[in-house]
Amino acid sequence: MPTQLRLLRRGYRAAAAAAAVAASKAGARRKVLDGTPAALGFRMPAEWEPHDQCWIGWPDAQGFWRDAAAPAQKAFANVVDAISRFEPVTVCCNATQYARVVHLMEHKSNVRVVEMSACLVWLRDLGPSFVVREGDTRLRREIAGVDWQYNAYGGYNGLFGPEDHQLNRRKGHEEHITEDNLVARKVLELERIPRFETNFVLEGGSIHVDGEGTCITTEQCLCHGNRNPHMSKDEIENQLKTHLGVSKVIWLPKGLYGDEMISGHVDNICCFTGPSTVLLSWIDDKSDPQYEHSAAAFDVLSNTTDAKGRKLDIIKIHVPGPLYMTEEVAQPFLGSVALGQQRLAGSYVNFYIANGGVVAPAFGDKWDEEARKILEKVFPKHEVVMVEGGREIVLGGGNIHCATQQQPAVCPHPSDADTMEGQG
Repeated sequence: MPTQLRLLRRGYRAAAAAAAVAASKAGARRKVLDGTPAALGFRMPAEWEPHDQCWIGWPDAQGFWRDAAAPAQKAFANVVDAISRFEPVTVCCNATQYARVVHLMEHKSNVRVVEMSACLVWLRDLGPSFVVREGDTRLRREIAGVDWQYNAYGGYNGLFGPEDHQLNRRKGHEEHITEDNLVARKVLELERIPRFETNFVLEGGSIHVDGEGTCITTEQCLCHGNRNPHMSKDEIENQLKTHLGVSKVIWLPKGLYGDEMISGHVDNICCFTGPSTVLLSWIDDKSDPQYEHSAAAFDVLSNTTDAKGRKLDIIKIHVPGPLYMTEEVAQPFLGSVALGQQRLAGSYVNFYIANGGVVAPAFGDKWDEEARKILEKVFPKHEVVMVEGGREIVLGGGNIHCATQQQPAVCPHPSDADTMEGQG
């Protein structure tokens, strides 16, 4: 990035920070906003729009990792390093990991580390969904965060179901939920960003938007009885419209095969890569159970339009593997060999779009290089970085997109116009 452009961006961010401080001192900042984002003119921006920073979690020994999380931590460190080349990164870690992570990141000027108690690393699901409202000019816009309710992917029937689960033995189930449910509020407090409260249960990985009025999600997740059992599909869709500022919701039947533990998040099977363009996890083998999931999604996407009435350009990207969890890995941290040889939800769709970069998982798989080529074609204005260790991350139940949360820029620079227009 040219020095002049970097200084200009820094100047805009400094102006935004000064304005926020001034508003706070004047008593103008409200922590909780009345009404809904859509009613107040907010929308969730597309992930390719400019960011001020990236938030990411950090694994420790209490999670779903092998060898006390050491291999996963190495992979996460590489993800942080890759993203920080393009934008600032905030790493959130538990108290037991704070000193170690600070030491690891001490020479990375674009990375800060904050202590944040949480059971899981998935900032996409625990953190806020940021929404923006355009100002009088493109040089200024307001930002807020939607503070969803979190119930551990369905509570006792979801991620923390088994009585003998190691995490349940270490700490009470309800304590886990309370701790993780505060992450979004903590992020917004740290940034002095107002929030919208809601009683709606949702994880950020279960939605994907194009920033132009369209949201993609899965029936498998949002219509599951362990999230919002008192709501109909229409009522759930209305919640998405009012909180994300979208006018159309595209419902895919299911998520990725093997992603059943969290009810099939959309960010493993499909995502927007630009206006009217989606990337779809795919497999050609009709005998593989993933084929049914991908084919059903393709059928829906082929027969719908986005919020602006445009047909969707569907780009297929082959899933890795298939990958499996071995009994040796499953037994120590799940307390059972029952999940040995369970299919892992490996996906190249689970990537992070940074300012000028795309950071995607590599699995040491034969499909890695093809995935890189597809991403480079889909994002011609971005540098694609494939991070080794995707298999270590997916052992925890997610990947790079799940672990991260972009914070939209308050003052996007005019030269970011190409980025804001997306790809395709």
